[in-house]
Amino acid sequence: MREFVNQKAKLLQPSGIRKFFDIVQSEKGAISLGVGEPDFVTAWRVRAAAITALQKGRTQYTGNRGLPELLELICRYLSERFSLDYSPKNTIVTVGGSEAIDLALRACVEQGDEILIPDPAYVSYSPLVLMSDGTPVAVECREKDNFALTPELLENAITPKTKGIILTYPNNPTGAIMQKEQLEKIAEVIIRHDLLVITDEIDAELTYGKKHYSIANVPGMKERTVYIGGFSKAFAMTGWRLGFVCAPPEIDDAMFKIHQYGMLCAPVMSQYAAVEALKDGFSDDFATVAEMRDSYDKRRKFVLHSLKEVGLDCFVPQGAFYAFPSVLKTGMDGEAFANGLLKSKKVAVVPGSAFGKFGSNNVRISYAVSMNSLSEAFERMSGFMQENK
Repeated sequence: MREFVNQKAKLLQPSGIRKFFDIVQSEKGAISLGVGEPDFVTAWRVRAAAITALQKGRTQYTGNRGLPELLELICRYLSERFSLDYSPKNTIVTVGGSEAIDLALRACVEQGDEILIPDPAYVSYSPLVLMSDGTPVAVECREKDNFALTPELLENAITPKTKGIILTYPNNPTGAIMQKEQLEKIAEVIIRHDLLVITDEIDAELTYGKKHYSIANVPGMKERTVYIGGFSKAFAMTGWRLGFVCAPPEIDDAMFKIHQYGMLCAPVMSQYAAVEALKDGFSDDFATVAEMRDSYDKRRKFVLHSLKEVGLDCFVPQGAFYAFPSVLKTGMDGEAFANGLLKSKKVAVVPGSAFGKFGSNNVRISYAVSMNSLSEAFERMSGFMQENK
């Protein structure tokens, strides 16, 4: 029998995050600090909107772009929250931010194109570049630079084959952010080399003490930027699988065609829920979002204190809900540390190598879990550290 499996798919490595998640599921009494998912339940009024949609029999396809009311609200949301000016005619409601990333890459990348990925980075970027016939190129982001992408690092990574770059700030897994001045400096390099930017801003609402600023706001950048957002993190709607993407007209047109054939539309019940999530939020500054952010901030401070207590160094995350401590002091790399901690203490963290080669001496800890779970996890981790002095 001939080989039927696509060679690119055959060579893809399984997600390092899901690997540990699967192990935890089979470990009785294990505490998972591995999966980046809010422990909050979607607001009741949002759930009720989906229930009402079902009760009224609103179970048909929507238009390919999404519900007109939702498209209008998304654009209003981006304008009022982040000063971004997008039109519903260049916006697509997607099945999570993940589909949006895939659409952008498939619409823009051709064989041989290099796409720069600041590393450490979200696990899906490199595989999706490969599946689009592109070449992912890791650009090291260093702790001494607060895990931000610097103009010098960016410039050194660019070759004649470089077509674009994927940015994700607030960053998963480091919790780093980039401020306006930093983004302006890398924008100069991007414009000079005529590069595309895919900016994944799924955690834009989750910053601590500093308001999020999008690279699409930098003069000269909107026309070369694909903006990706969604409802998963800020609205505790991970399982609803709803994101959105805004892009310049030519790129939007290409993505829209791929979306039409590959996905048709996002789930209608999720879209009605998202309408409810957005429509009453503009007047009260998204009180529910602010409540979640304040809770994560308290957990963030607890995690940083606890890491210091057990003897691990950690960059201070300023966004999202992740900490990315170095485990170099233990004499182990991230893989050995994570495996040892899980085996001996039943606490799951994700090896930094799951997020790229430059995170191999770190582990990612998600603090989107209860304080009780965090407290117990660090008690166990303290014991692990004592046993491995």
